[in-house]
Amino acid sequence: MNDFPNDFRDVVTLGKSTSPLSAAKLMQNFAWAKLVVADEYLEDATQAGFPAKRLKLPPLIASGTHVLASVEGVLQWVATEECP
Repeated sequence: MNDFPNDFRDVVTLGKSTSPLSAAKLMQNFAWAKLVVADEYLEDATQAGFPAKRLKLPPLIASGTHVLASVEGVLQWVATEECP
């Protein structure tokens, strides 16, 4: 489901632009789509040669079924039963 603030399919119809794309509306969509999280859960990374941020996740557990949970403010994998 596309619930971005600005649906550019409304701007461009049948390959013909009815009006120019707005930089402000593009930025509004980027801001809407950005994950908002406290800095302590982020680490520096690069994406396509650009500086980026990555969500810090604990190492994956190789066996069993786990869910990611916050336990006393710390993200960790918690064992759970496998769903049939």
